[in-house]
Amino acid sequence: MIRIADVAAHAGVSVGTVSNVLNRPDAVAPATRQRVHAAITYLGYVPNEAARSLAAGRRRAIGLIVPDVTNPFFADLTRGAEQVADQRDVVVMLYSSGESGELEARYFDRLESQRVQGILASPVHEAAPAVTDLARRGTPVTLVDRGSSRRDLCCVSVDDHAGGRLAAEHLIATGHRRLAFIGGPLSIPQVAARLAGAHAVSAAAGATLEVIETETVSVVTGRGVGASLAGRSAPARPDAVFCANDLLALGLLQAVSGHGLRVPAELAIVGYDDIDHAAAAAVPLTSVRQPRAELGRVAAELLFEEIAEPGQHRHRQVVFQPELVVRQSSGSTPAA
Repeated sequence: MIRIADVAAHAGVSVGTVSNVLNRPDAVAPATRQRVHAAITYLGYVPNEAARSLAAGRRRAIGLIVPDVTNPFFADLTRGAEQVADQRDVVVMLYSSGESGELEARYFDRLESQRVQGILASPVHEAAPAVTDLARRGTPVTLVDRGSSRRDLCCVSVDDHAGGRLAAEHLIATGHRRLAFIGGPLSIPQVAARLAGAHAVSAAAGATLEVIETETVSVVTGRGVGASLAGRSAPARPDAVFCANDLLALGLLQAVSGHGLRVPAELAIVGYDDIDHAAAAAVPLTSVRQPRAELGRVAAELLFEEIAEPGQHRHRQVVFQPELVVRQSSGSTPAA
């Protein structure tokens, strides 16, 4: 039976170096890693995953808790995190909280009881007690798609206030003055920040901004709001809408088009996230782009850094800037 000591002897390194190559590859120089992997291949060494996990006291897994795994935005974010975990031969255990604080707390407890190495989370509330309690008990937590004023944990987010400003600035620059914001609940920090950005711009420009708060940010909800707007008279209807995400915007687009409203001539629409479906819509959707997969990748890298350097890790708050992608749904000028 080939042992780890045999690999070390063949590669001319210590047993500890071989262990690092298997468990903390980033801590080993590339040339040394290559030599160790060559020895593993030549000798046919098969690491005992159970023994490695037992020795570390942790499973070779991390947790990921997102609000809605069916949302393409979070699917892309998850893929980014999985790419980083796969490079380390670590499994990602994915849970969807449905924006339920109670369910989220249960998932935090479950992941801790399963001895994962760390947890990536988009918590319902930044001040979720589980986040503080887990870190205090030794399970690293990194917030993803969530900003934070705390300096005792890492977080990776997008400047959603800037994203809201981009959307409103574009609609006002194309001549629209009766704007509406659609999204909710407003207790979700990202939704509130996007509204605040749009409100700041519309107020400064002398434009109106109607707020239509929703219970969810789904296609079905967007269809419902679209049908309601289509039922209004033209003077009572906004001439442009900014939706808190693309799912809402796509549902809205389907409904208003089905009711005979012309997009963008009678109603301009801007979404948020720039998911793949945005460009493929019947009327290609203007959207505020977020670096979806990159959010997951950077958050996972920060989490693994903390796992590898307990007590020495420098917590960081990474904020990405959004980008406006202009397509047909917002047009260039409003109807005469």
